[in-house]
Amino acid sequence: MAKEITFDKFIRWAGIALIVLAVLYITNYLSSVLLPFFIAWFFAYLLYPVVKFIENKLHVKVRAVSILLAMTAAIAVVGVVLWLIIPPMIDQFDKLGIVLTRWVHQTTHTNSLTALIRDWLQENQAQVEHFLKSKDFTDALKTAMPKVFSVVGQTANILISIVASMITLLYMFFILLDYETLTANWVRIFPKKSRPFWHELMKDVERELNNYIRGQGMVALCMGIMFCIGFTIIGFPMAIGLGILIGIMDLVPYLHTFALIPTAFLAMLKAADTGQNFWLVFGLAFLVFCVVQVITDMVVTPKIMGKAMGLNPAILLLSLSVWGALLGFIGLIVALPLTTLIIAYWQRYVTREKPHYGVSQSGEEIANELKTSGKTSEEVPFLHEKQ
Repeated sequence: MAKEITFDKFIRWAGIALIVLAVLYITNYLSSVLLPFFIAWFFAYLLYPVVKFIENKLHVKVRAVSILLAMTAAIAVVGVVLWLIIPPMIDQFDKLGIVLTRWVHQTTHTNSLTALIRDWLQENQAQVEHFLKSKDFTDALKTAMPKVFSVVGQTANILISIVASMITLLYMFFILLDYETLTANWVRIFPKKSRPFWHELMKDVERELNNYIRGQGMVALCMGIMFCIGFTIIGFPMAIGLGILIGIMDLVPYLHTFALIPTAFLAMLKAADTGQNFWLVFGLAFLVFCVVQVITDMVVTPKIMGKAMGLNPAILLLSLSVWGALLGFIGLIVALPLTTLIIAYWQRYVTREKPHYGVSQSGEEIANELKTSGKTSEEVPFLHEKQ
């Protein structure tokens, strides 16, 4: 029998919908202020296991020191990755300069680009002077000046971004300093009677989120290794650096397809440098893309993500698009937690697909949860069957 929708229920759900819309609007309006905070929470969530490892395994009992060591290790890892990517990229740009100089020499039969420009200006002096005195040049100058000031404004934005990065590091430090307290007591913002609901729901979200991050991290690692091997076999420029870059990009599913742009650029450089056909070089690189993608989609992803969680990458891409459109860059950061929250709620309270105590839990873990919640084994049929 269908439940009757009373006026009281209608008002309650309408109020909840209005609150959600208000929160989304305020979040979007304050995005520039909230962005460092959300980024800090995300990185604190990722760094927390490292902090606990340093405390427990390396016996560093002072939390502040553990946090500083974890942040230093993370910065060192990022530095190594950048060192593997940026210097080879600079070398490729140097090669581009050499190729362009060679091309100018071959097409103009001169060794000096400066002499070539000087000769051209002398030959076309009258036309250049006429253009400089014309109304077209004045209009072009008026159009260009605001763009110059725009560049100055962008430089100021870079400085503001550096300051925001420092604020993000401070946020992250203080979040990690009291991580357990913050994650355990946030539920107190809700009324007492609804706290068990939010506590159970967030346990589901945390489990699914951990599974996804571990699973997608392994998929990205495998993909990066396969690209490094493939590019090395075909003798492609910057094989290791490009493979690492693609692996990092794949932390967001299918974002690595944008790596075809630098791949085409590097193929063009190799073709110009060695005299090989561009389409042959790019075709071999594209073949590596296809082979790695097939292996990833057919073997790696089902093997790893199938065990980790049942969330299809298409759903993740859709969630990134929707939350990104609603909240901008903040939406991209919170897309995965919010999507996981909605799915966990739907599975637990609407379709009731998941039991209150999962199969993956041991009897000891379940007993501890029962002791905490004050329930008996008779109240949990699943535990009865397991025993």
